[in-house]
Amino acid sequence: MGKTPLTCNDFPGFVSNRILMPMLNEAIQCVMEGVAEPEAIDGIMKLGMNHPMGPLTLADFIGLDTCLSIMEVLHMGLGDDKYRPSPLLRKMVQAGLLGRKSGEGFYKY
Repeated sequence: MGKTPLTCNDFPGFVSNRILMPMLNEAIQCVMEGVAEPEAIDGIMKLGMNHPMGPLTLADFIGLDTCLSIMEVLHMGLGDDKYRPSPLLRKMVQAGLLGRKSGEGFYKY
């Protein structure tokens, strides 16, 4: 099948979501705080961290509503404020800006 099995313990949120979602959330928080524009944040992560796509592009691809839902589950399930969703994420989802699936999120599609 071409798959590589990796072992981890049974914990809420899975390894990938516990690591990825706070990074996406922090990128969203950086936009909200005016640290940088989405293009700059994505460019820095692509060029500086060798990510294949920036975190805001990835959030748009996943769906901002899906990102919000995952962050809420992590925040509730783990009780750790590092998983509290950014207010900008909530605002964008409430406005129907869901990313690629709605045609607009941090970018227009």
